[in-house]
Amino acid sequence: MPFLPKPKAWHWTAHARFKMKFYGLSEARVRRIVNSPKRIEEGIAPKTVAMMQVAGSAKHPYELWTMIVDEKSRRKVISAWRYPGVTKPKSEIAINFLKQEYNEFNSKKEYT
Repeated sequence: MPFLPKPKAWHWTAHARFKMKFYGLSEARVRRIVNSPKRIEEGIAPKTVAMMQVAGSAKHPYELWTMIVDEKSRRKVISAWRYPGVTKPKSEIAINFLKQEYNEFNSKKEYT
């Protein structure tokens, strides 16, 4: 009988929680983006992955993005945001936006 691996614990950074509150995203919505993304791209930060789902209507489309790091025992959500419009895969706009999010995350990181 095969054993399923234990599900990883979710860890939410303060930056991710702030962005989720700002964009009106719940933890369940972010988990849904990670569990069933429409597109997956390499994150701008080392060892990160950005996942996207399309949302909105045909007239007013937007994308929901989440940047995560998969560690051995947990899945760390670094950031989550709502992008107005539709990006092309590996587009400069998405890369620049990811760089901006990563730099903002690093500037607010507290070292204890």
